[in-house]
Order: sequence, then structure tokens, then C-alpha cells
Amino acid sequence: MTKELSDYASVTEYLYALKAGGVKYGIDRMRRLAETLGHPERTYPVIHVAGTNGKGSVSAMLDAILHTAGWRTGLYTSPHLVKLGERVQVARRLLTEAEIVAYTNELRPLAAQAAASAADEHATFFEFMTAMAFLQFQRKRADIAIVEVGLGGRLDATNVVQPEITAITSIGLDHIAELGGTFELIAREKAGIIKPGRPVVMGRLPPGAERVVREVAAACGAPVHSVREIFGEDVARYPATNLEGDYQRWNAATATLVARLLPPKWKLTPEVIACGLRQVNWPGRWQHTTLGGRTLILDASHNPEGAQVLEQNLQQLIAETGRKPVVIAGALGEFRARTLLDVVCRHAREVHLVTPRQARASSFEELFALVPAEHRARVHRGALEVIFPDARTCAVGGPEDTVVVTGSIYLLGEVLERIEPGRGAGEGKLQDF
Repeated sequence: MTKELSDYASVTEYLYALKAGGVKYGIDRMRRLAETLGHPERTYPVIHVAGTNGKGSVSAMLDAILHTAGWRTGLYTSPHLVKLGERVQVARRLLTEAEIVAYTNELRPLAAQAAASAADEHATFFEFMTAMAFLQFQRKRADIAIVEVGLGGRLDATNVVQPEITAITSIGLDHIAELGGTFELIAREKAGIIKPGRPVVMGRLPPGAERVVREVAAACGAPVHSVREIFGEDVARYPATNLEGDYQRWNAATATLVARLLPPKWKLTPEVIACGLRQVNWPGRWQHTTLGGRTLILDASHNPEGAQVLEQNLQQLIAETGRKPVVIAGALGEFRARTLLDVVCRHAREVHLVTPRQARASSFEELFALVPAEHRARVHRGALEVIFPDARTCAVGGPEDTVVVTGSIYLLGEVLERIEPGRGAGEGKLQDF
């Protein structure tokens, strides 16, 4: 008999040990776990959201729209910024430490029993979190759940759901070791969430990726609803949202199409949709705040597609302020760092390179080696505890400067932990996956 874990510290150590075991691709384990639990994910309607970028923003937008209409929403996203409980929310309430302890103790014997037949049968960290989300949505009586894919789609643990609608927000080159090195290969993996006869909403995709999504949808008899076909190419005609940047208007269009496709009983009128899109809570996406008398912008930009959006935002910022910003940047891996630094170095007055507390994080030396020679004089080694020594202080730039923190979402979580201590102590070791 599996002995219960008595407190949150022991539970997080257990979950960390699962995470350290890495990712195991395939959804058969999750199917068997969901079956053992009585398929809680089938007891409420689900919207399933995949994409290289934008899937978290679209999920948050749908949560805001449905919340505005008065519905009790479940929201499952990953990774978290600061606290593990951010991943699972019902009616905007985060999963508590006590609930994480209880769910872990409930799931542990099931995982151990499955592993008795084969070591690979033991549920992974992400599968544990997915099961917690499914159970929480059922037990807290969510009217509808918005479920964000973790990685890819076809083999992701979340793909056991039977959604009312699926959405594919974007296709870019990221996680290429796992998903493939072309838009088409990545699109095929993400299109694996499309279900027979269920509508799929497609964001603005590269032509090759769009072709693949349409091909998979046709084979499934799934109607395709395209942002480009409905809203065209002029972003000024796209729905407005309180999240800044053109890219968020593309995401708002994707969320709007999903909302329009839900049956009339959900009462998602144009007015409700517009109101919801003006009240989206999704930190770290070109998020403005003030600190130490200067403007601070937090923006996750962790892959080449994200770097293109970052470039547009930086160009607009410089046009508005007449001044290049001070940039704090960190990344995980050379592939992501190269495009990020290319953009940052061309648009920043000075750059401070920092290393997130993640095993895959690039060191200062690795990042600096990617900086073109003509920009190196403006690049400095940085440390967050020096740059943000307390919740009221930013030690780089001056009062007239805008300071932009960008790159890895894990870096943004560490900054939020320092400047918003009310969020609690960070749980960075449980972020990656």
C-alpha cells in the first residue's frame, strides 16, 4: 500500500522526481489513467487549443468571454509562471496547495499499480497535472473547460478529450526535435487534436501548414473555420483586446470564431465576446507595469515566430517613445536564443543577459557568443537578484527608460516572483513541462 505524502513540500518533491524522469510521448498511459478515473473529462464540454504560439492567450481569451457570459469555466494551461496551481483554475480560482496534495495522494497508487506491469506505464508529471485538471473541473462543477495542449497535439496527454471545438492558433518552428523541422510536419502533429465531425478553428498559418490542417480536417469530416477567410489580412479589422500587439488581435479573432461556433445556449453575443476580450488576464504577454519610476514590459518570446512578433512590438515602442529600450533577456537553447538575440541587439540601447533557473537554460557565455561583434559593447552579464533587488526597485536604465524583459517564459516567472511577492515563492523547478 502506498503511504500518503503528508505535506506540500513532500508532494512537490515527488512531482519533481516525476518531472526529472522526462517526457514520455504517447497518450495510451493517459487514456488508461482517464479510464481508471471514470473519464472525468467526458462530464463537461471541452474546447481544445493547440498551436506553437498564442494557444495560452486564446485559452485565456475564451475563459474571459465565457466568464463574462456568467459561466463557471475550467482553464488548464502550462507552464505556470510562479505557482504550480496556476495551471488549473475553476472560476478564476487557482488549484490550492491542499488540493494538489490530495490529488497527488489519490493518483499515486493508481500510477504505482500501472507501473507494476511495466516501468513505462507510470504516469508522468504532465499526466498527473492533466488528471488533476480533469478531476478538478468535474468536482468543482465547471460548466465548460478550456484545455491547452502541452506539446504538439497528437501525442499530448490532453488529447484524450472529446472536444466540442478544436483550435490551432499558429504554426512555427519550435520543439523541432520532437515535432519535426518543417511547418508541415509540425502542423500534422498539432492537427492530431482534430476530431471527427467537430469544428476546427484555424488561426493565421503558413501556407504549407494550412494545407496540412485542411487535409487532416477533411479526412476527419471536421469543418474548418479560418481566421483569414473571415477577417481578411487587415489587422485593423480584427477584434480588439486589452492584450497589446497585432499578434493578440490575431489571437482575439481565433477566440472570437471559437465563441461564435458554440451553440446559442452559451449566450455569447457579439457584445459579450467584445466585453470579454477587453478583460483578459494573461500575464507576461507585452504586459506593462511600473517599477522604480520606469516603465517595465514583460513579454515571453521563446521561439522564432515569437521573435518576429517581439520585433514588431519593439519597433512600435521605439516609434512611440523616441528611445530604444533597455532589454533583459534569457533563453533556453541556441535555436531559440539566436533569433531572440538578433532582434534584441538591433533594437535595444543596452542588453542584460541573464540565465533562467532551468537545466536547459543558456549560460551567459553561450548567449554572448551569439551576439554579433558590432553589438557586444552594449551587452552586459546580468543577474535578476541584482537587477530587481526588491519588489520596488529596477537597477538598470533610468526613469526615462522603458525596460523590457523578454525570452523564456521561465525568466518572466522569476521576475514576477521578485516584483510581485504576493504571488508566493516561485516553483521554478516544476515549470519545465
